[in-house]
Amino acid sequence: IGGDVVNGAPDSAACWQLACSLNCPIIFGNHEGYVVDYGAPEANPAFELPQFAPVRWAAAQCSSAEKQQMRTLPRALCLPAAPDVLFAHASQRSERDSIVMHTPATEFPLMFPHTNATLIVRGHNHAAQVRIWEQRFIITAGAIGLHSGGLRAAQYVLLERRQSSWTFEHHVVEYDVERTLRRFTETGYLEATGVAGRLFQREIDIATLQWLPFMRLYGAAIQSGEITMERALERFQQL
Repeated sequence: IGGDVVNGAPDSAACWQLACSLNCPIIFGNHEGYVVDYGAPEANPAFELPQFAPVRWAAAQCSSAEKQQMRTLPRALCLPAAPDVLFAHASQRSERDSIVMHTPATEFPLMFPHTNATLIVRGHNHAAQVRIWEQRFIITAGAIGLHSGGLRAAQYVLLERRQSSWTFEHHVVEYDVERTLRRFTETGYLEATGVAGRLFQREIDIATLQWLPFMRLYGAAIQSGEITMERALERFQQL
C-alpha cells in the first residue's frame, strides 16, 4: 500500500485499521506525516489554521498506538521477492515529490539517488501514468480514494513477472461513491472541517483535483488574512 491511508476523508481510523488487517507492507505518505506531526512539540503552528481542519479530525480519530505505527513505516522499500522493483510513496528523496507528465527527467536522479531498480512504483499524484527514465519505468498507480482524471473509481496497478521481466497494468474498480459522499455529512466531518472538507468531498464527487488548485490560487491570501476561506471558495466555484 503506497501511503496516504489517512486524512482527507471522514474515516481515517477505519481505513488505517483495514489497511493494517491486510498484513501487507505500507509505505509512509505525506498524509501520515501530517497526522503524526500534528500535536507534536515541533509541529508547524500552521496546523491550527482552518485549512488544516481535516488533519486535526484525522489526528483525533487515530490512537497514539496507531500514530506510532505510522511513524515506523518505511519511506521506500524493495520486497525480497522483487528486489528489482522499488516502491515509494512519492520518491526516495521525499514523500512530497510530484511526478507528472511535464516533470523534467533531469529531476529523476535527484528523486531516486539510491536505486538500481528497473521498475519504480509510486503514488502521491492521484492520476495513473507512466514515465520512462533511461531503462526504467516510473509508474504512478493512481488513487484509491481521492482519485483524479474524471473517473469516479478506485485506481491501482497490477505487476506480474513473466519469465525475466515485469509487466504492469493499471486497473480501476467502481465502488459506491454516493455512500462515500454521504459519510462526509453523517459523521459530522463537513461541519467540523468546513471549506477544506467540502473541497475533499467534491474531489471524490467529480474525480478532479480541488484542494491543491484552490490553495495555489488563494492559500497566500488566506494565510495573510486578506480573504476568508469561505469567500475564497465562492470565487473558486465561479471560475
